[in-house]
Amino acid sequence: MGTETVHKTRCTDLTVELMWFSLQMAGRSRLLPFACLGFFGVLCWVWVSFASFPDDQVLPLEALDALDRGAFQPQSALSEMEFASVVSYRGPGNRDRRSNKELPILLWWSGGLFPHFPGDTERIDCATSSCLVTSNRKVQLYKRTTSIIFYGTDFRAYEAPLPRLRHQTWALFHEESPMNNYVLSHGPGIRLFNYTATFRRESDYPLTLQWLPSLEYLLEPVAVSLEEKNRLRREGLAPVLYMQSHCDVPSDRDRYVKELMKYIKIDSYGKCLNNKPLPEYLEDTATATGEEPKFMNFVARYKFHLALENGLCPDYMTEKLWRPLHQGCVPVYRGASAVADWMPNDRSVIIVDDFPSPKALADFLIHLDENDDEYAKYLEFKNPSRITNTRLLESLKTREWGVNDMSKPNYLNGFECYVCDQENARLAAERAHKKAPKTNQPPRPKMANNSHMGCPLPSPGYGDVKDLPSDDGWLQIWPQDYWQSLDQAEGLESLIRHNESDPSLLWKHIQSIADHCPKWAHSHGMRLFIRLGQSQRLVLCTAGALPNCV
Repeated sequence: MGTETVHKTRCTDLTVELMWFSLQMAGRSRLLPFACLGFFGVLCWVWVSFASFPDDQVLPLEALDALDRGAFQPQSALSEMEFASVVSYRGPGNRDRRSNKELPILLWWSGGLFPHFPGDTERIDCATSSCLVTSNRKVQLYKRTTSIIFYGTDFRAYEAPLPRLRHQTWALFHEESPMNNYVLSHGPGIRLFNYTATFRRESDYPLTLQWLPSLEYLLEPVAVSLEEKNRLRREGLAPVLYMQSHCDVPSDRDRYVKELMKYIKIDSYGKCLNNKPLPEYLEDTATATGEEPKFMNFVARYKFHLALENGLCPDYMTEKLWRPLHQGCVPVYRGASAVADWMPNDRSVIIVDDFPSPKALADFLIHLDENDDEYAKYLEFKNPSRITNTRLLESLKTREWGVNDMSKPNYLNGFECYVCDQENARLAAERAHKKAPKTNQPPRPKMANNSHMGCPLPSPGYGDVKDLPSDDGWLQIWPQDYWQSLDQAEGLESLIRHNESDPSLLWKHIQSIADHCPKWAHSHGMRLFIRLGQSQRLVLCTAGALPNCV
């Protein structure tokens, strides 16, 4: 069994629970564009796995060039390229002595992201094997191109490389916000990929601590002493800092901060909820993610930093969290639901969702502001002996990539080497199976799942969605974007299942899926909770939303 894309359609035991949708929303047009999202997928779902070539197509490496030329004419892309053999780090287990023309090829599909320069192609020597990597899309159909690597922010269903070839795997690199591409937060989207590098700890190559350079970064002495912070407070500085210039985001953080401002003084310097001007010398660094000294000194004066991510998803943590800890300020955090799993100890961050209301949070912050001993407990992790989180310590110690550490690969190069070694191992297993099928098992198909990305439906930063006015800007954008992304994910999965070669047919397939939404589901504003094994999906169909429940 090779890397042929096996389209296994199997019907599972489905438990369908019907719950009437709140009639409070029936008279409004809000949320109506939520599509039926492909109801026939409820009845029978497609498990897409990637096996190997059929036995009659497996050829030894030395014959691949001839196969390339015969199978995909014209095929001259590789002959036109200069493949640089770079003398770089070679893993202790790498005994790969093949020439460049014998190596499998990894294609970086996103044109703006290729972690090598100059040129568009390079040899990489990884821990156990070697590959060629390129950004030249001319090799998409080349038989030696065994894997395509996508950058999640740039991945678009309507631009996918189709048809999906039977011998190729897909790899996803996505370290940025979930808001950049909600296609990846749905099962049909993420399971298109065989290898993943995301901020989720469950991904194949986790990037969870990408914004934390080292343990030493956390242990840096407090930048502004508590005594100085108290002096600044007496002079009128607010206890809480908020600095954001990206306002309309899925987490809807401004709505929460606006409510919080009713109960505690907050200095807001960015474009969002601005109530205080930045000094002129800082205007160019207000939204920078860098750590310019003057900017860092300015924000370090505050006791508390509102550290609210633009998207909410497990393990999605950015500099908004780690920078205050580095400076010796206390982050007031909302973002990764299990952020406590990664904190230095059990008292180093204040988690917004631990409080029943913004007023309750404000009361707690005021209490800490007025009690130095209690506040100081949140900075005890600056003493190495007070860092008790073994998960954090072990993860920093064992990760193979570095942040601003020239002794380790960056995570882009690290991930492509992960894919390289995985692909070489898969190809070796295929050859062994072909040679002795009775004694050697074929490689097991590998597929990502929702735990590799899977971010939840955006919800209001404060209050209940049913209480929002129908013309609310956030309501008109992010819930719809989330569900429309599911449409696109299902549409792309359908394109691949039907072996389409034209990605522009995506919209036709989306419409076809919508047409299968049963008429009874178009009415009554019902919520359908469909359980597929342990996964659960919410589908909303509302009468009159759009033609064919789209």
